[in-house]
Amino acid sequence: MYEDLVEVKRSSENIFDGTLLHVRRDMVRLPNGKESVREWIHHPGAAAVLPLLPNGNVILVRQFRYPIGQVTLEVPAGKLDVEGEDPLHCARRELSEETGYTAEQYEKLTTIATTVGFSNEYIHLYLARNLSVGKQHTDEDEFVNVVQMPFSDALAMVKSGEIIDSKTIISLMMAQEHLSC
Repeated sequence: MYEDLVEVKRSSENIFDGTLLHVRRDMVRLPNGKESVREWIHHPGAAAVLPLLPNGNVILVRQFRYPIGQVTLEVPAGKLDVEGEDPLHCARRELSEETGYTAEQYEKLTTIATTVGFSNEYIHLYLARNLSVGKQHTDEDEFVNVVQMPFSDALAMVKSGEIIDSKTIISLMMAQEHLSC
């Protein structure tokens, strides 16, 4: 199915190996038999979690994002630390580190491919409930403020363009659908 669209890797080389990103350059055979270059970023994957309190408030984090040069409001998230790490384990870890909260209940919302044109990153999105407050313990190079707000306010910020992070937008929209079932 769709064989007329599939590209086949002919060769591959590492262009750059960083701490997080690994840039590759592949030669591919196109469906018409010609060859072309595909440059792409290998990413270990990530998990994100939308914490929902019994009163209907959500917990988000505010942080500076260097690539876009601005402070954003996002769901807690982080990369998978090792190849094959269970995304739910990652979601639990990131919720605890970034917010101090832990949750008794996690529900998978979806998995998204973030930038299919140049990266193989997938982010696994979860909804967390039955939260307990703890102490935030971020990484030493991570600076985040914990923000609590009504779910409806967060949705309004998506619609007004104040929340621009895609994993956060999708998490909120999926949770809205999930909670209205």
